[in-house]
Amino acid sequence: MTDLSNSVIFPKGEKLESDNFSGNVWLNMIVPSQSKLGCPIYNVTFEPGCRNNWHKHPGGQILLVIGGRGWYQEEGKEARELRAGDVVEIPCNVKHWHGAAKDSWFVHLAIEANPKAGPVEWLEPVDDEAYGKLK
Repeated sequence: MTDLSNSVIFPKGEKLESDNFSGNVWLNMIVPSQSKLGCPIYNVTFEPGCRNNWHKHPGGQILLVIGGRGWYQEEGKEARELRAGDVVEIPCNVKHWHGAAKDSWFVHLAIEANPKAGPVEWLEPVDDEAYGKLK
């Protein structure tokens, strides 16, 4: 397993204390919400097995995977494996989750598209049994 505990390109940032994640995650604001362009970009580092809860972005989201191996899943679809170089375009208000594989650190840049549409809507945790079946 590649050790990405210090992130990949950008500094790992601060450990995020949140009930919206299963496991440990670190967040570094690359472009803050208050930037002149209004397009926040976050560097997110997940420890192995960490994932976020199901959630929706009113304005959509883009993920740029920069290290490790992880998963992305939209409601009603199969989970998609993610590796460095993958790009995920998440349409507005699509229920989804993303996070690390059980055996790998996972780092992505998260770009909040059209943040003026409203804040993220956090939902229920990902089912442990369903996540456990992912290879």
